[in-house]
Amino acid sequence: MNKSLLAAAIITPFLTGCVIAVSDGEAETHWAGNDSTSWQTKHKNNREAISELKMDSSYQSVLTTLKTPNFTELLKKGDDVYQVLFYATHSIHSDGKMTKDECTPLVFKNDKLVGIGDSALNMVSH
Repeated sequence: MNKSLLAAAIITPFLTGCVIAVSDGEAETHWAGNDSTSWQTKHKNNREAISELKMDSSYQSVLTTLKTPNFTELLKKGDDVYQVLFYATHSIHSDGKMTKDECTPLVFKNDKLVGIGDSALNMVSH
């Protein structure tokens, strides 16, 4: 019996395990909960800020409010310059890859907000 106890006492320190954590990004969102940096919170904040925008707001004032967009486009048609800012507003899950179809476009004509959403974007692109 003493030999078994002695063997167990000697072997125990060497029986430590190794834990490997693998994440596809989903676990982070579940643990984030009310974390103000979670993607769900960011999208909600973007939606709220966009809903409060007024037509003819200046490009700079919108940029100051919403900060850096996820995507931007710049287009010149005739004498008019169009800028489109895309803000993430409706991802289904956090896969770490943002695409334009998960964003709300804000359309500016000569530095003034003239439209919000895909309808406004389609009017400019056609």
